[in-house]
Amino acid sequence: MVGSAAERTVDAMATTTKIRPRALVHASGGPRYAVALAVDALGTGLLRPFLLLYGMSVLRLSAPATGIAMTVGAVVGLVCLPAVGRWLDRGARSTVVAASMLVRVLGVALLLAAPAGHVWLFTAAALFLGIGNQAWPAAHAALVSTVADGRERDAALAGGRALRNAGLGAGALLATACLAAGTAALQALAAVTGLAYLAAAALAWSVRVHAHPAAATAKGGDDEPAPRMRALLAANMIYVFCLNVPEIALPLVLVTRLHAAPVWLGGIFVANTVLVVTLQVPVTVLMSRFPRRSVLALAGVVLTASYLGFLAATFLGHGWGAPAVAAVSVVCTLGEIMYAGSATALVTALAPGHVLGRALARFQLSTGFGLAVSPAVITALAPHGPAALWGSLAAATLLSASAVRSPARADLNKGADLDRHESVDDHRLTGKRTEEGTEGRVGAW
Repeated sequence: MVGSAAERTVDAMATTTKIRPRALVHASGGPRYAVALAVDALGTGLLRPFLLLYGMSVLRLSAPATGIAMTVGAVVGLVCLPAVGRWLDRGARSTVVAASMLVRVLGVALLLAAPAGHVWLFTAAALFLGIGNQAWPAAHAALVSTVADGRERDAALAGGRALRNAGLGAGALLATACLAAGTAALQALAAVTGLAYLAAAALAWSVRVHAHPAAATAKGGDDEPAPRMRALLAANMIYVFCLNVPEIALPLVLVTRLHAAPVWLGGIFVANTVLVVTLQVPVTVLMSRFPRRSVLALAGVVLTASYLGFLAATFLGHGWGAPAVAAVSVVCTLGEIMYAGSATALVTALAPGHVLGRALARFQLSTGFGLAVSPAVITALAPHGPAALWGSLAAATLLSASAVRSPARADLNKGADLDRHESVDDHRLTGKRTEEGTEGRVGAW
């Protein structure tokens, strides 16, 4: 029995070194679901980067009031995650994904209905947008985990992230081109975003992927508790700071210290998006030959090295500082790619099937909290100098990488052998996900 499982794993691992687009689309939920992700991401890209501008230009709100409303919406949106996790553990998959998109339709509707000067309606709109944005990642990961197994699931999650970043980038570029028309363009973009969310929700719901909780419980066992993953969740809150480095930390350094031209900021942001879109799947597939925990720890080391590189670049002065920051940002993006390709995959590998939703919700809670507090932390450290900013980020990230990798961490020991020995993980997940995902495979494919 062990031998046959190992042989199946060798075959599975051999296939993970090759990228087959059609198989990747099917593993990601099917063609209709891929279209739903693309439409949703395109709509998000049209509005999210300019939500602050919408509040200030269209609704005539002050910058502080607009920023506070957006922050409140993002943070309060995290409150929905425990309920999302329980809903997923009752077997819902595509329904939860569609709901996360529909709730954002309501947010856009409130945004369009808000009269000028009404900060509370804008706050309510930001809240519903925040709920949808926080609920979607856990729901998407649960859906993919239902229709794909093992390393195929990891590649599918990476493909979803690449597709989403491509849609976000395309939407942002299209919105930027339309901004010359003024406030009318912002309102039109919001309306198109709402229609995109509505269309994406209909497509996602039509996939009809549903897990079977009874089958997952039979495989996982009623007495098998959800892994606490406290060290992983704490480390994730530090790792996720890397997602805000290109948008917050680097502008502070390039503008306030190096006095670089704005073109450097644009170039770094475009390069980050292009690298994520083109390399997320290949790097994830390449790293599939190593344990997920090791890849996540290595991502922390790469991010730490990039933070130290940013620190060194700030001392090069006006002439060479900006090019050095741009070069180091490539290393930072590679660390981000490795982190994104292994973190959620590790959670799906550690969590028993009947508590997968709650495990993913906890993970998204740590991600959302880290994203919410990181701008305040970065902007608080920046005035104290580059050493305070980059030194603190480097030390915290290296400590987090050590916590992820250390086998002595009790809360990560749950399922550690499953991640270390991929044969056991793939064999266990194949048996569990196949029974869970039978209906999903038929509906999605």
